[in-house]
Amino acid sequence: MATSHAIPHIHNTSGVAAIRVGAKTFMCIGALPPFDHPHVFLNMGDEKSTICPYCSTYFLLDPQLTAHECAPSDCLWNPHGETSL
Repeated sequence: MATSHAIPHIHNTSGVAAIRVGAKTFMCIGALPPFDHPHVFLNMGDEKSTICPYCSTYFLLDPQLTAHECAPSDCLWNPHGETSL
């Protein structure tokens, strides 16, 4: 799935316990706008998981996903609604 962001923007509007991501670097925006928190850049570094300091969402690296995929897939935010380029 293509996105308009070079770095994936992930949200947890549905409040799931964990989001699997395909990228070690991404932005967490909390919930969908207008209820989002400051968009925070997260980088897992050498780890395979991280937690957002604003919303406490747990993110887990899933190497089976591409850099612009996450699971659940509806947690990937695209402000323009495109599904492909």
